[in-house]
Amino acid sequence: MFSEQIPSNLDQHEAVNQEGVNKDGARVLVVDDEPNITELVAMALRYEGFSVKTAATGRGAITAVSQFSPALVILDVMLPDINGIEVLRRLNSSGNKVPIIFLTAKDATDDKVHGLTIGGDDYVTKPFGVDELNARLRVALRRAAGPAADPMGLVRVGLLEFDPGRHDVRVAGKRVDLTPREFEILRVLLAHAGRLVTKGRLLRAVWGEAYQGEDSYVYVHVSQLRRKLAAADPTGELRSLIQTEPGVGYRVAEQSAEPPEP
Repeated sequence: MFSEQIPSNLDQHEAVNQEGVNKDGARVLVVDDEPNITELVAMALRYEGFSVKTAATGRGAITAVSQFSPALVILDVMLPDINGIEVLRRLNSSGNKVPIIFLTAKDATDDKVHGLTIGGDDYVTKPFGVDELNARLRVALRRAAGPAADPMGLVRVGLLEFDPGRHDVRVAGKRVDLTPREFEILRVLLAHAGRLVTKGRLLRAVWGEAYQGEDSYVYVHVSQLRRKLAAADPTGELRSLIQTEPGVGYRVAEQSAEPPEP
């Protein structure tokens, strides 16, 4: 459900485009088994210029992703056939790594951590506001697209090579598959090598102002980033790349990050 009213002139927009096919907007798939939720979310997003398709089941969501090719999926966790967590697992296993914003009535920290750990990009709890959902959706789309340009040059840390221009991370010459959030966290930490980056600063830099206080987001994604880098490093040196300042934030040792040799 929403905590805010839909603008009254949405009916006009909906009459113009019942199928949500707006050539100028990114494609968004909305999945929820409550018709009032899908209809209101779809209506609000179409009003903002997005192209929208809806589904009411997990299997319907998987089919819609393959047919509609959305840039992002708003996915309810509790669905009548297979839950949203399983939908995401099946999408990932089939190579459809589309950004996911989980939508659910659950608000416990453990539920949020679980959703983020298995690959969700964000987590919005019901009831929610249109403005909040729209803001988080746009942030997720920007992160998924990656930076158009980055003044930070190639950085080497032991076997790690971080190339923001190509949006590429390699360890021992092999590419490491990072999510947009993980890539941005690594970029921020390397850009501030030797200096402490607080959790609040990471939240603002990677997620935006609306996420202040959501420490679980940072914890989960930093943990995933560490795991991926460590798994790719045969020497084990990268296990200590990202150092934790308990209760405060993270840092990369200043002597670790250096520009490449000419």
